[in-house]
Amino acid sequence: MALFDDLGEDVPLLGVPRRVVSLVPSLTEAIAVSVPGVLAGATDYCTHPEGLAVPRVGGSKYPKLDRVFELRPDLVLANSEENRPEDVERLRANGFPVWVTEAPATVPHALASLRRLLTQAFEVAEPYWLVRAEQLWREIRPERVRAVVPVWRRPWVILGRDTFGGDVLRRLGVSIVYGEHEDRYPRPKLDELRSWFDRGDADLLVLPDEPYRFTAEDGPEAFPGVRHVLVSGRYLTWYGPSLVAAHETLSAVLSG
Repeated sequence: MALFDDLGEDVPLLGVPRRVVSLVPSLTEAIAVSVPGVLAGATDYCTHPEGLAVPRVGGSKYPKLDRVFELRPDLVLANSEENRPEDVERLRANGFPVWVTEAPATVPHALASLRRLLTQAFEVAEPYWLVRAEQLWREIRPERVRAVVPVWRRPWVILGRDTFGGDVLRRLGVSIVYGEHEDRYPRPKLDELRSWFDRGDADLLVLPDEPYRFTAEDGPEAFPGVRHVLVSGRYLTWYGPSLVAAHETLSAVLSG
């Protein structure tokens, strides 16, 4: 059966996939929860659901493609931001259908992409978690705080425009100061980051624990006297079943 992924590329499936290799942690969780038993492999960074017992194929950026070939999947899941085009092309050239999801700019965009993948490729009904996540994240709360949100250090990399994490925060009443920047992930110097707080144009530093693992000892010390919160990177940047718990947990952390 011929389907098309988020980028408009043909995904020539021979039927409903029964052996799937996922190169994207959030997609791994969504498939494991919604279509139990079909995962034949996942990356080393696919940490959820907890206890997932499938063969590992390395990292998202540099997967061990020979290992993927050995697993003989009838579908490989990838993402336009997390996975390299050359890896996707090599998989396709070796006869493996690949469904590439687009890096979502908003929560509704992400959930619509997941709905299409699940209902079209796997022919399953809408899972409860997806419907519930849509209900929870539909509201956009009034802005109550402006934040700087680093996702990496050395060099500093910050959430900018059209990012999923930025939209998650926006829907909880937190606007990001780089939301109108020309880059999706700006790389400003530390002095520039501090200047937002010095001028009073930002009043919160949000530090996730992935992809860079910010902690109470690694991150806040670069911004003396600035109010900060540590948040789950999974809740901030993964789109899938975790969005249900993320709404309540992030709301509590950000309001505290």
